[in-house]
Amino acid sequence: MFPTVREVIALDSVRIGAPRLVAGESGLDRPVRWVHSAEVPDIATLLRGGELVLTTGIGLPADDAGVRAFVNDLAEVGVAGLIVELGRRYTASVPRVMAAAAQKVGMPLVELRRPTPFVQITEAVHALIVDAQLAELRATEQIHQRFTELSVEGAEPAEVVHQAAQLAGCPVVLENLARQVLAYDAAGDRAEMLLDGWEQHSRRVKAQPSGSGRTGYDPDTGWLVTPVGARGQDWGRLLLRWPASGTAHDLIGGRTADPGLGAPERPVPGSAERPGADGAPDATGGPDGNADPRWTGPDAGDVGGRSVTPPTRLTILLERAASTLALGRLIRRDAEGLERQLHGTLLSALLDHSLPVSEVALRAAALGIQLERRRLVGVVVRHRDESPAAGTEAGQAALRDLADAVSQAVREAKQTGLTSAVDDRAVGALLAVRGEEEPALESFAAALRRGRPDTLLIAAGSGVDSLREARRSLVEARQVAQAARHDPTGPVVHRLPNVGLPGLLHLLRDEPRLQTFVERQLGALLTYDAEHPRDALLPTLRVFLEHGRNKSIAAGAAHLSRPAFYERLARIERILGVDLDSVQACLSLHVALLARDALRG
Repeated sequence: MFPTVREVIALDSVRIGAPRLVAGESGLDRPVRWVHSAEVPDIATLLRGGELVLTTGIGLPADDAGVRAFVNDLAEVGVAGLIVELGRRYTASVPRVMAAAAQKVGMPLVELRRPTPFVQITEAVHALIVDAQLAELRATEQIHQRFTELSVEGAEPAEVVHQAAQLAGCPVVLENLARQVLAYDAAGDRAEMLLDGWEQHSRRVKAQPSGSGRTGYDPDTGWLVTPVGARGQDWGRLLLRWPASGTAHDLIGGRTADPGLGAPERPVPGSAERPGADGAPDATGGPDGNADPRWTGPDAGDVGGRSVTPPTRLTILLERAASTLALGRLIRRDAEGLERQLHGTLLSALLDHSLPVSEVALRAAALGIQLERRRLVGVVVRHRDESPAAGTEAGQAALRDLADAVSQAVREAKQTGLTSAVDDRAVGALLAVRGEEEPALESFAAALRRGRPDTLLIAAGSGVDSLREARRSLVEARQVAQAARHDPTGPVVHRLPNVGLPGLLHLLRDEPRLQTFVERQLGALLTYDAEHPRDALLPTLRVFLEHGRNKSIAAGAAHLSRPAFYERLARIERILGVDLDSVQACLSLHVALLARDALRG
């Protein structure tokens, strides 16, 4: 919002004084909050910091210690810079002790080699500051007006993100806490360049909030970040990449301006660093009258093409967008809360027969869901992994997010149905399919997986034509989902024919005859391992069977010498009373191992 020292010395009102930078080049990008004229040595006690001090030096101390103390006092209160007009107290140049003291504290010290009306400098700088403040107010008002309208309209997250990107002229990404992209707008950039490897890139963004706010900026990656959430529970992050290019769109009128979300158009410093008579850099231009690119650019605060901190209004924009997203989610959840409860009640009624089927159909129709005379398919969706733990606050939040995603996917696939959590890990849906069954399931799966990594497991039961048979489809979907967890590969939507041997054994894990089979095949070996825990043989049998009964390869995989491995196999044969060269015996043992895994899982 404030001009920098670099910008001030590029103003016409300063340039008529032939300014020359004597010291403190590192502080040229300090913001100038105000301009103050002073001719007394103890002026520092009257300043608050951020001022640009103008002086002729007539009241400054004559001794070196006094001059050094004057400069140090200004630096301690945070003065932005010091401009000294030559001719009254100092003729050829400022004292070397003044230049050395300013250089030591990094405070810009500029000489004016020609008489210069200070009032013109003051008026010009203060006009810049006031204009910037007015532009800031106008931009802030437009931000609040735009996002208030979006809140009232109940805009979807994608629209809120789009509006934020349009206002900023920069890419904006909304992600959840698992670093999965929920919505984005590339602001004219290529989406694949923005989203490729997003999770890894997002985890490298380390934006620490500044002051008491929640928004932080990571200059290494160029992302401005604010959390999204309400009621003390954050559910995502909103990120804005700044700058996306050399310029950003102005909030007012859409004109191109400095990076910084419609920063007021300021004069671009046309200065360059060239040696003066005594080797000091000249602030009036290069030796050929052209500007040095190191001193020019879209923003005087650039460091390597990017300003050290984003403009305040970008922070305001991002936080306002985040609050709109959080409010919209709360409104949608409150509105959907009762409806979601009814969905859960009706699904539970179908699973445990707590309501007559006719009443379920009637109440579903009252919700706008027609279940009669439709092809019905039970679907269960769950995460493949087991984190966070079920029943914990994080686990409940993850389940709610999954239920929201399933409901949204049903709508995007242009299907209708009941959706609700069916246990602590899974969300169930009874889809009333329109058209062909397989394309409808593929459309639903595509909508559900869009923007999410491949961590969701989708299982579907057999389609039925009657609501009375819907329970069978739902139960089958839940069983397939449980079984498919043991299958790292598989189709997009798991169906009963896709369940392999591990899945089949998982479905049969409660069958006493399967438990008896495991005990009969492996009982003796399990007893031996229990008595000799340091010399367990079951892992040896497992690696032998998993490597196709190839003893040499299995020995290498077990990190054992061949004689040692062969001796362990011989012991297994004696304990179990089997011949490991027999294909049939090994097949039985392998099935028993898989069945034991299903029982233990």
